[in-house]
Order: sequence, then C-alpha cells, then structure tokens
Amino acid sequence: MIKFNTTAARPGKYKTIACHFLIKLLSQTSSKKNISGAANLVFAGTLTLTAISMTAAAPAFSNTEPDQLADMESLFDNTLVRPHSPILGAEDAPVTIVEFFDPACEACRAFYPLTKRILATYPEQVQLVLRYTSFHGDISDTAIRVLEAARRQDVFEPVLETLLARQEQWASHGRFDEQAILDIASQAGLDQASAEAFLDSPEVQATINQDMDDVRKNKVLQTPTFFINGELLSPFGMQELFDAVKREVEDISEEEVTQ
Repeated sequence: MIKFNTTAARPGKYKTIACHFLIKLLSQTSSKKNISGAANLVFAGTLTLTAISMTAAAPAFSNTEPDQLADMESLFDNTLVRPHSPILGAEDAPVTIVEFFDPACEACRAFYPLTKRILATYPEQVQLVLRYTSFHGDISDTAIRVLEAARRQDVFEPVLETLLARQEQWASHGRFDEQAILDIASQAGLDQASAEAFLDSPEVQATINQDMDDVRKNKVLQTPTFFINGELLSPFGMQELFDAVKREVEDISEEEVTQ
C-alpha cells in the first residue's frame, strides 16, 4: 500500500509543495515505489489532479492498482493534516505524529518535552504536525491566533516553545492576559505590530474554523490527542506515545531493508 508523506504549506521552511508532490506521486506510483508517511491534503490538488488526469497522467492511472487509487483519492479528503498545518521535524519524515493541541492546555505543555525528545531521537524519521484545538474559550483562541501569526512570520517553533514554557503567566487558573501572550511571543521573535494587525483577519479565522471542523470530524474530545501515521493513539499516555512511534520507525526500517 502506498503511504503519503505529510508536508504543510508554510513560509520559509514551512513551504507548499503541492505540484511537486503530485508529480512525485505519479512517478512513484508507476514505478510501484513505497512512499511512507501520513496522507496530506494538497489544497490545490483537485484542480491539479483534474488537469493531469486529462493529459499525461491517463496512462499512469490505467496501470494503477485499485488500492493505490483509493489511497490517492484519500489524499484529497484528509482531515488530519491541512496545507496550513505547522510541521516540526524533517519534512520528508516517514512517520508523522499529528497532535490536536490547545496552547492553554496544561497536559499539552506537559507532553511538549516528550514530543521534542521523540524528534531529537528520530530526527530523520519523525515529524510532528500540530492542529489548533480551541477548548479553553477566549484564552485558547487568542493564543492560537498569535501562533498562526508566528507561523506566517516563520517563527512558529520558538514562539510555541516560549508560550508553553511560560504558560502560567498568561493562562494560570483561567486567568486571561492577552497582552501577556503578545509580550511573551514578541520576546521569542514575533513582530508584535504586524501580528496585532493580523490576529482578527479572515485568513486566521478561516484557519481556526477549518481546524475546529477537523476536531469534530476526528471526534477529538480532549487535548492532547495524537494520531501516528493516521492511527489514533490508544491507550493514551506518554510511554504509549513513545512506544507507538518507535514501532512505526522500526516497521518502516524493516520495510526499507526488504526492498
């Protein structure tokens, strides 16, 4: 079965590779090469796929196995990863952790050192995709808007890490301090003036709406919730997360050896 690598659209290193991905996908399908990773929705995919299928792609599809075609169709209906989803780790990693997280969630803060350790342990094999999950009302919503502004400024990771490390200063016991969120984020590299003008934009609202729609579609009821290469982490726990990722890495390594 073909597996699809996850790459999200982002400025700088968070870049979009929609067209490149489709061309690579078609060439690897025709040569029956295994592609590892979690499936990614390419936001312009439907139009691109239509154009390709009407021209040079027709011979390739005629020789494609039914299971492979089903996997290709799922590429365009993926509720786990969206083009805007921030990615930490190697862009071409074969193992993808998708985390539905709330920056105001204490458990998410507690899990962050573990996900960092996993990425450090498997720097070429694992990537972390983060999905915004606003479960704590206005405080979550504001922090998510600041993080999305940071993503667009290509400072997502340092801002995320700093907000989580200093979470008690802006989200302790239901306390909501919007200015503290912005001040802390600016100390981590966010252009505060530019971010403030962007926080209430239609683009940010569309991103939040999309992520929360995917929260409902994936029946996410708590944060953090993890999926490893498309599979829900169950039972839930820190050791369970580490062990599940380790199994995926080992399984893919064994597949590569046998090819």
